Amino acid sequence: MNTSRYTGLILLMLFFITTGSGLFAQDNSGIRGLQPSDYHHFQFVSDTQISPDGSRVAFVRSVVSDDRRSRDSNIWMVDATGNSEPVQYTAGTSDRSPRWSHDGRQLAFLANRDGNTKVWVMPTDGGEARPLIAAEHNIGSFEWSPDGSKILVQIRSEQKTKTAGSENETGDAIGSQSGTQTENGSASAANSAKKAPEPDIHVITTSLYKANGTGILGQERNHIHVFDVAADTLRQLTSSSAWNAGGATWSADGTTIVFHADTTGNEYEGGYLMDIFAIPADSGAITRITPGGARSTSAAWSPDGKTIAFSYTEGRYKRNWIYLTGPYGTGLRNAAPTLDLIPSNLTWQPDSRHLLFQAGDRGSQGLYRVDTRSGSIATVMHGAFSISGVTQSRDGRLVTFTREDEQNLAEVYVARSDGSRETQLTRFNEALLDTIALQPVEPFWFTNEAGMRVHGFLMKPVGWNENSTWPLILNIKGGPGGMWGHQWFHENQMMAANGYAVFFTNYRGSHGYGFDHQSAVHRDYGGADYRDNMAGLDSVLARNPWIDRDRLYITGGSHGGFLTSWIISQHPGMFRAAVTQRTVTNWISEAGTQAYTPQAMQEEFGGTIWENYDYYWDRSPLKYADRITTPTLIIHSDRDQTTPIGQGEEFYYALKINGVETEMVVFRGENHGLSRGGKPVNLVERLDRILEWFGRYP
Repeated sequence: MNTSRYTGLILLMLFFITTGSGLFAQDNSGIRGLQPSDYHHFQFVSDTQISPDGSRVAFVRSVVSDDRRSRDSNIWMVDATGNSEPVQYTAGTSDRSPRWSHDGRQLAFLANRDGNTKVWVMPTDGGEARPLIAAEHNIGSFEWSPDGSKILVQIRSEQKTKTAGSENETGDAIGSQSGTQTENGSASAANSAKKAPEPDIHVITTSLYKANGTGILGQERNHIHVFDVAADTLRQLTSSSAWNAGGATWSADGTTIVFHADTTGNEYEGGYLMDIFAIPADSGAITRITPGGARSTSAAWSPDGKTIAFSYTEGRYKRNWIYLTGPYGTGLRNAAPTLDLIPSNLTWQPDSRHLLFQAGDRGSQGLYRVDTRSGSIATVMHGAFSISGVTQSRDGRLVTFTREDEQNLAEVYVARSDGSRETQLTRFNEALLDTIALQPVEPFWFTNEAGMRVHGFLMKPVGWNENSTWPLILNIKGGPGGMWGHQWFHENQMMAANGYAVFFTNYRGSHGYGFDHQSAVHRDYGGADYRDNMAGLDSVLARNPWIDRDRLYITGGSHGGFLTSWIISQHPGMFRAAVTQRTVTNWISEAGTQAYTPQAMQEEFGGTIWENYDYYWDRSPLKYADRITTPTLIIHSDRDQTTPIGQGEEFYYALKINGVETEMVVFRGENHGLSRGGKPVNLVERLDRILEWFGRYP
């Protein structure tokens, strides 16, 4: 694609952009703010992969498709020096997951070009792509072997229920099932007869039986396969209908594969614990190398082959650690006993002593290094920005990643592994964002009723001046885990562009502030999380007299939707208008209809509905719906399995019967992820609807 032509097209289209809520505010120099339809012109980069020699970076660039109902993605390449423009490497529309071969001469990637996802490969100096795994498989992830002769592939396919045959310790079926036979020629008679219609049913026997974005689950499971490049053969290593194999990776010498799984039979009954297993790459017995009784995942094998690092936690609501073990499960220990962050993307450095990891910390996503001998933790990169997708060159000298903040979409960067000499390699969104007034966030701290310091953020409206009064939106994040802060979030910018100040906080339950902060909301939904949002709102109003106390608005999605519904039931008349998105309003019906298992709900609420009924009902906004007076828009999706649509429907009924001004917008074919990964046309419509609803109640 000609990038200059594409940029020119964007600039031309900007002259014709309008929104359903009218013209947006301008800053003091006359530059307009961000509006929902701008989303169609964003360019998204992800999955940065630096070449083994550190000279180039491959990455995925995605754009909204012409019909605005999907996204097109392909692989791009850029010189790691930053001295040249990025170039498009593949021509497909579903190309992703670029992975360099060990010698750097080939790049493999995933693409769906004929209705099936396959691994494709291209020479890195150019040429035609060809499918490496030609069979029809649903491939989830893959990894080159260290010598480049094989590819480790994780494939999701239907697993037949075990029949007669021996089993190993993990419940894998060793025997095979023969085809069904009939007697006296009845099979031929049956084939000649008209086939009877099949009933449209699902037979459900497990606690976990549906998932958001998927619906009712079948017998498809993720399992490990090894593809031999020269022989063009695919061999399956694990097989079970009771569990999934995930996080598979090679040992440094390519002889062994490690992966994580829950082989106890509890995975589909609400089990949370997992173990790390090893299996010979040429097939053989599966060996468990972690002691059990915890959730051990995401293994990373050290370059010298002596140590495996992995993520470790003893339960759903326990601390997260980095643990180390030998390749045979010996010498288990905590790599960093003082760690109070949630580590991800564990990456060994070449010395087999130091580990890089990413973690959220005080509104930012940073990069850290742990010395596995001393247990000390050093900050490599942290600031008013967020990084993700870190990979390093083979010699450990360079790392590449995407970087973003509240005023910049993610772009590709490279730096030395100590965080120095950071260089921006792409500027896909620069031309668009240069034409738009984007607001910074202003962080501040306030103290809640428990004496804890809580992080708040304020975004002033576009065109702000202290001599006028301005309305404010309390925008509540989902979760309660996760974190907002120094990340690109178009929604807040669009609210600011429409003349609203925006306040949000990483209330108790959020990640990035230590275990005590994140665990304080456990078994206290509508308690600590609610009080922090209200204390933060009081603080921001006290600090900023230019905010109009009579023009307050509220919105949030998922857990933020629950808190929105909860707050307007506890503070009738405080807000001019509310928009509650993918909300929970009745924890009793939520418990019986959502995708999470009964065991997970018991842990969260301290018992079943029958054991702890008052807590479930007392923390349900529906109980107090007859108090609500705030005009409320309900946004829900009909395929949401996390907060099923009945949650919105019950609330809509309650508001209607109690005479509250309300509407419900249902997005057909969307699930719980509408606000981030929904069809672009629907994602933009959702933004327009929120702003239009607030605009009705000035």
